[in-house]
Amino acid sequence: MVDVTNYSLTYKVSGFTNHMSPDDHYQDLKRIIGATVSTAHRVNVIMPFLYEGRQHKRTHRESLDCAMMLEELVNMGVQNIITFDAHDPRVQNAIPLSGFDNFMPTYQFVKALFKHDQTLHIDKDNFMVISPDEGAMNRAVYLANNLGVDMGMFYKRRDYSKVINGRNPIVAHEFLGSSVEGKTVLIIDDMISSGESMLDTAKELKERKAKKVIVCCTFGLFTNGLEKFDEFYAKGYIDCVITTNLNYRVPELFTKDWYVEADMSKYIAAIINSLNHNASIGNSLSPTEKIQKIIRKYNSEGYDYYHTLV
Repeated sequence: MVDVTNYSLTYKVSGFTNHMSPDDHYQDLKRIIGATVSTAHRVNVIMPFLYEGRQHKRTHRESLDCAMMLEELVNMGVQNIITFDAHDPRVQNAIPLSGFDNFMPTYQFVKALFKHDQTLHIDKDNFMVISPDEGAMNRAVYLANNLGVDMGMFYKRRDYSKVINGRNPIVAHEFLGSSVEGKTVLIIDDMISSGESMLDTAKELKERKAKKVIVCCTFGLFTNGLEKFDEFYAKGYIDCVITTNLNYRVPELFTKDWYVEADMSKYIAAIINSLNHNASIGNSLSPTEKIQKIIRKYNSEGYDYYHTLV
């Protein structure tokens, strides 16, 4: 038993496992809060994968599950809610007077990439950032600005006369941007679910003669298994896939040659430490300086990850 009186309680929602549903995890979270909020100095919730984060807006008669979750936690006494790469961070408008911070794993992606491949040339003639659709534009623009390279995007043209598996099928991926021929391209997005869209984008880029295709996604769910990624890696359509450790991943994934992990543990520990010491987390929210520092070091000195990375 832990006495939380006069202490800040920070609860981290663990990565979803295949034994519990998101609803099960959410109910457990509320039980923890209910058991401690009366005596805790402050309750913070770190929810790496925002519960019902894609149910954030109403297009027809739908429940706004994410907004209701945020309101419920605040009403229970939670003062700060911290998440990573929210599908639409504007959902925080549901709790305008409470703390809601959305952190991005961009710095960890860059570190993992430089550790994995020391042959990259980070300049506009050799490197390019790609957004797989219009929804990932902000992520791609931020990364391209920090890397000092060009950016392109794909537009998914769909057949709106058909509905297959609950959605309109993609007819073609139309590319908007300069030539990718001979360049290393990095596709960045928030989530790999089935991976169909991401793999189609990678194939399109290889057919446009891209030298390497690197995929960066915050949450790698791989809901349809890993076989398609194995196939595309064997055919040379993808060179590596980088995801964070913010969600549950099947053990088989760690055996794949194409998989690279961006470790977020140190980042989360720093956030918790700042919260418990009532310190500002502003620097952690925008790691622009750290990203640019590591890129300058990589471009000027080459890269020995184990001895020079800070």
